[in-house]
Amino acid sequence: MDSDIDPSPPINSLKSRHKCSVCFKQYNKKEHLVEHMKISFHSVHQPKCGVCMKHCKSFESLREHLTGFLAKDNCCKLFAEKGCNLCLKIFDSPICLSQHKWTCRLLPPTRLGTVPLSFTELKASSDKSNAQMELSVRGAVALDCEMVGGGSDGTLNLCGRVCLVDEDENIIFHAYVNPQMPVTDYRSDVSGLTEEHLRDAIPLKEVQEKILEILYNGESIGIARLDGGKARLLVGHSLEHDLDCLRMTYPDHLIRDTASYHPLMKTNLVSHSLKYLTKLYLGYDIQTSVHDPYEDCVSVMRIYKRMRDKDHLGHFIGGCLPSNVTEFKTNEFENYKMKDLEKLTPDELFLMSRSMYKCWCLDSVQKWPS
Repeated sequence: MDSDIDPSPPINSLKSRHKCSVCFKQYNKKEHLVEHMKISFHSVHQPKCGVCMKHCKSFESLREHLTGFLAKDNCCKLFAEKGCNLCLKIFDSPICLSQHKWTCRLLPPTRLGTVPLSFTELKASSDKSNAQMELSVRGAVALDCEMVGGGSDGTLNLCGRVCLVDEDENIIFHAYVNPQMPVTDYRSDVSGLTEEHLRDAIPLKEVQEKILEILYNGESIGIARLDGGKARLLVGHSLEHDLDCLRMTYPDHLIRDTASYHPLMKTNLVSHSLKYLTKLYLGYDIQTSVHDPYEDCVSVMRIYKRMRDKDHLGHFIGGCLPSNVTEFKTNEFENYKMKDLEKLTPDELFLMSRSMYKCWCLDSVQKWPS
């Protein structure tokens, strides 16, 4: 009979799901949302959609969200009309986007080439006075090496050429390097180097001393390893290979490596090549023939500065930065019991979350020497 039919839907259909306030994932149980927040490391530093404000793990996942096969219709439509394919920002109008593109898409730097230089010319060009160095170098220095091969099969990486540039793209050091062991493969098709380039090259030990002098900037190694002091940030791509072939080390907290910076990596945290990153974020091609260390230095410095200039701190201008903005690799959730965490709102859980990495935007508020 009609009177016996209960028109109300099943209880399960009325049960609300618990939604993450930043990535929008939904869970049946609040404890599952809490566990998600513990391992997601959500923060204001994550790449974020300019339409729906969804947080993504990397710029690659953000690009997929905006332009991929599973992109949300509204986000995809607005991005196609008013979004920049390089920085992924969305502007108020197509006119604003058009004006922005003139500054976002950069021209490739002029390549140095591989003109052989004598030892004395190299010394003269690299031995700037301290006064000149202070004027030309700011808080960060980009480094790139071109490698030749050593050993019986030529697979041992040896430094054959090195270049350092400052934030204004000025060369502050450039040299052909005489390795500490014989070169068995000049790798000319990639390095552009030949026996002639290294005939009168600077010994590796002298190159090491000069580079460390530039990087430490008069600061003691102890203080540099502790909090940086006056030492400069070292920018590069896969810097462990460059430092290894130079037989050098540098404090990890002073290194800015585009190969291991989480927002620039693939979603599974695998590195992209510098060639790929330059095309995707700066809009031009590099390494189209032999590799040029100045071209690579300038490109990696531009990528670093573009990441450093991300406006994650705009809401905190004029006040102290909260711990959820400045801290990373910490876990506030472990200080609370699950029953207490389940009482918090999704927004309150987000305020407790910390980034998995130190965002480069924080370099802009650090007092690095200028």
